[in-house]
Amino acid sequence: MNAIVVVESPAKAKTINKYLGDGFTVLASFGHVRDLPPKDGSVRPDEDFAMSWEEDARGDRQVAAIAKALKGADTLYLATDPDREGEAISWHVRAMLEARNVLKGKQVRRITFNEITKSAVQAALRAPRDLDTPLIEAYLARRALDYLVGFTLSPVLWRKLPGSKSAGRVQSVALRLICEREAEIELFRPREYWTIEAEFRTPAGAPFRARLTHLDGRKLDQFDLADKAAADAAKAAVERGAFSVVSIEKKRVRRNPPPPFTTSTLQQDASRKLHMTAQAIMRTAQQLYEGVEIGGETVGLITYMRTDGVQMAREAITAARQQVKDAFGANYLPAAPREYQSKAKNAQEAHEAIRPTDFTLTPERAARHLSPEQARLYELIYKRALASQMQSAELDQTTVELADAAGTTLRATGSILAFDGFLKLYREGMDEDPEDETARLLPPMAKSDPLASGPVTAEQHFTQPPPRYSEATLVKRMEELGIGRPSTYASILTVLRERNYVRMENRRFIPEDRGRLVTAFLVSFFGRYVETGFTADLEEKLDEVSDGRLDWRSVMRDFWADFSGAVEQIKDLKISDVIDALDEELGPHFFPAREDGSDPRVCQACGTGRLGLRLGRFGAFIGCSNYPECQYTRRLAVEGGEDEGDQLRDGMKLLGENAEGIPVTLRRGPYGLYVQLGEPDPEDKKAKPRRAALPRGMSGETITLEQAIGLLSLPRVIGVHPETKQEIQAGIGRFGPYVKMGPIFASLDKDDDVLAVGLNRAVMVLAKKQEGIRDLGPHPKDGESVTARKGRFGPYVQHGKTVATLPRGSELGAVTLDEAVALLAEKGKTLAPRGRKGAKPAAKPKDAAAPKAARPAKAKAAAKPKAAAAKPEAAAAKAKPAARKTARSGG
Repeated sequence: MNAIVVVESPAKAKTINKYLGDGFTVLASFGHVRDLPPKDGSVRPDEDFAMSWEEDARGDRQVAAIAKALKGADTLYLATDPDREGEAISWHVRAMLEARNVLKGKQVRRITFNEITKSAVQAALRAPRDLDTPLIEAYLARRALDYLVGFTLSPVLWRKLPGSKSAGRVQSVALRLICEREAEIELFRPREYWTIEAEFRTPAGAPFRARLTHLDGRKLDQFDLADKAAADAAKAAVERGAFSVVSIEKKRVRRNPPPPFTTSTLQQDASRKLHMTAQAIMRTAQQLYEGVEIGGETVGLITYMRTDGVQMAREAITAARQQVKDAFGANYLPAAPREYQSKAKNAQEAHEAIRPTDFTLTPERAARHLSPEQARLYELIYKRALASQMQSAELDQTTVELADAAGTTLRATGSILAFDGFLKLYREGMDEDPEDETARLLPPMAKSDPLASGPVTAEQHFTQPPPRYSEATLVKRMEELGIGRPSTYASILTVLRERNYVRMENRRFIPEDRGRLVTAFLVSFFGRYVETGFTADLEEKLDEVSDGRLDWRSVMRDFWADFSGAVEQIKDLKISDVIDALDEELGPHFFPAREDGSDPRVCQACGTGRLGLRLGRFGAFIGCSNYPECQYTRRLAVEGGEDEGDQLRDGMKLLGENAEGIPVTLRRGPYGLYVQLGEPDPEDKKAKPRRAALPRGMSGETITLEQAIGLLSLPRVIGVHPETKQEIQAGIGRFGPYVKMGPIFASLDKDDDVLAVGLNRAVMVLAKKQEGIRDLGPHPKDGESVTARKGRFGPYVQHGKTVATLPRGSELGAVTLDEAVALLAEKGKTLAPRGRKGAKPAAKPKDAAAPKAARPAKAKAAAKPKAAAAKPEAAAAKAKPAARKTARSGG
């Protein structure tokens, strides 16, 4: 037998290759080998949702390698991951191989294994199957839905809400949850309440504390003691009472262990205990699943980490129980194995829970083969899975009620851990101290015992707003609502941060103004599609597709009929309607109530105008209704953070003066932050003050006067090249910081400081750049150098400002001076100056022209962002979406 086995990753291929004997070749697909092209028309609703797929370069190479290996094989085993995405990858690989006509006469089978161990892989080979069509159709439906939402809704956002990035089917609902929680917090008004506690002593002299529950025979509710006066009266009643024990209730309670991890619960627990992000958790779990080298053999340490199932295989349960008995003794082992069932809404793909592949490989033994991050996560997974088969913990709880003759009652509660059971190994809470299970230990006492009274304290409290979502609590909430799939949560939360819709503070999500504007827009005009109920219902339908109970195209037809209609309605919406809706929706956020009761919308500058939301071509801002007489504006929070927004609230920040006494200011323009020397000359409108954009990595919050002056003095001379004797300069151009020697420009790395880079570093960067440049010699007409260069679109030749691309297949090192001169004469194009129309080369190479000075904001745009306030409709109509990026589909 000669068989090809296709898996997803090289690490997995290396491991599995060791488990299989001669006759098997294991190759990796490197994940997905093709995808929907990021352009309009990739999913065509008018053709019953036909889809066009595009192979990426890496996928094409990998499939070509698989096709080549298949020439001498008789069987192809598709062994990608055991979930919907894995099934889809296998489907794509098979389709691409069929297109190459290499599967004729070959047997194609699908195999899956939940753990990368020798026994699991060999068992999978003994039980092959065909590709799961319903699972593939569920993938197609999700991919088409995400694409259509992203590529239909995002352009609407760009046109109607400049400054927004994109919208996604699940991402938008997650963002709404974060924004709604923030709105709850802003509207929250704390309420005061008090509690009364007293100290007592038993007849034997043992102290304990009790809390007031009844006053004058009436049960107290939370807010019955609402102020200090009421609390003092209650305190006095306790102080004058003579208390005795009226009842003692003791009961033993059992606490059962939680089930092994699913994808969601792993993300929640690792986030709480290990302070890892969801993305880091899944990356590390992938490494543990694919395996590490132990004793000269690569071994997968955990089962597949994308799962909704909480059950374990029978042999795994048996192994876990044996390990419990060996490690802790028979009294920690329940009489019968524990069975668990998933409670997650829309649970699907009934894989095993996440567990160790070998329970005898304890965290202590595995740690020396793992990185610190891997070791911590493996320990968490191991303990949770093993604890799930341990005996319940038992606690003795005691409740004692004390009363006096006036009907004043206090209650004391206590508990003691009678048997630790699974708590000996694993605790769900953040505190790993075993004493945390004993809240309070009460001394021995009996009914009717008289008690000696001690100090009485009244403590003030205030109700707290709902907490902001952490990654753990947001994942939990999304799972409860049935939104998305656990395997996608990490990427969804990452996208929200990358698009500056939210930020993290103290490991909690806080929505940025940009995120709140997007949410308000979607809620106002696409409310149905960001409702949790609608999204969860759609998830249920997709699960029915994966079970073979529903046709995926019928789901798509129902969705698209309503969704496309909603988009059509919004296309003719006026910008003024958008502004009015967002202004009303976000009014409490942008204009919170004032303590003195005055109108928070009254303009602070003119005193008569009404402040409201305005929309310019670069995004939203707050403006006055008396524009243009009153030019007060206030920017919303942007990427620079709150501090930068506060500092630049009036458009600029004075950094100081240079040696000539000219002011140096930090300003914000449509292209970001920049520094400016002096002010425009009112008598000479053509003269512009010197400006320089802040390079990436330099913060407007921390920039110093010296750094600003340094930026304004660019380009600066670094020194002379030791060999060529040419002057080397450093500056900032259209592609960022660079160094320059003659006609050669080389980009600096992100870690290089353009203000401090030295001669040695500059020479090194230029040398690397020169590896892609050949000096062919002087041009016969003017003696100026002719060079051959590497470009983004292939090699090209250049003479002055004239460039010409080399014919396809030409090598940079093979072109001669004569060939270059002829090519320049025949096909040469003159590089047009930046910002002006003119001839361009057929394939304009990066670095073909000298980097231009950084393009900061125009004075008018920087000084008067108010202009957009006067006619927001006109401003937005003229505006082109900033950074016209292709809409991303997906979560």
